[in-house]
Amino acid sequence: MSETIHPLMPITREGPIATVTFNRPGVRNCFDLSMWRGLQATMEALSAEDDLRCVILRGAGAEAFCAGADIKAFDTERGDRALEDVYAAVLHHSMQSVRLCRHPVVAAINGFCIGGGAGIATMCDFRVAGDRLKFGITARNLGIWYPYAEIDPIIQMVGTAVAAEILIEGRIFNGAEADQKGLLSRLVAEDAVQAESVALARRISEGAPLSARFHKAALRKLRGALPITDAEDLAVNDFVTTQDFQDAFRAFKAKRPPIWRGR
Repeated sequence: MSETIHPLMPITREGPIATVTFNRPGVRNCFDLSMWRGLQATMEALSAEDDLRCVILRGAGAEAFCAGADIKAFDTERGDRALEDVYAAVLHHSMQSVRLCRHPVVAAINGFCIGGGAGIATMCDFRVAGDRLKFGITARNLGIWYPYAEIDPIIQMVGTAVAAEILIEGRIFNGAEADQKGLLSRLVAEDAVQAESVALARRISEGAPLSARFHKAALRKLRGALPITDAEDLAVNDFVTTQDFQDAFRAFKAKRPPIWRGR
């Protein structure tokens, strides 16, 4: 029996564990604006539950956890500065709802974990991935600039050198590489991802919930990330005014390589 806050994100329960499934397998569980809003609403509702102990995030089907933002929705959801400011605000609150959830959050990752999907995974406290993982952030391929608040957890996990590989070089890591780089909590056989994620959630749930909540908040607080000004944060959306982004978007739809002009 499942419940829903958003129709494409059913929630199932096993005792004090809630599993949220991104249910768009036909498009590798890509997110449109409605789903970003739905993720925030779902995570905030679960965070408010006192009896909950752990949340698992997973993708429907065996092909993908989440392959990122639905680029086909860019025509109506993104593409000019006004739209991008709205989209970025929704995306930010959605990502932070995962990061700030009171309860530990486990990402159960099969297959593709790309772009915004990788962003969601890095906001989680634990990442259990299968050996057919494809992990990467492909913002550079569309001339998009990745936000500060989403870069921060990557640097905290793997440092600036690996973050540069991800964001500037645009590396797509397989399971073994992602594990070696420190992006994963554990790497398992592809068909063992869900079982291991549930086993992990059960172990977490056996501990004192107030202890887990305190330590989650303490780890976040003690990282000592530098504050970003509102103006700096808003400037991240300037990419949408560049020729590079506009051409890359047209190139994606035309299935041709983009032409980078640096302006």
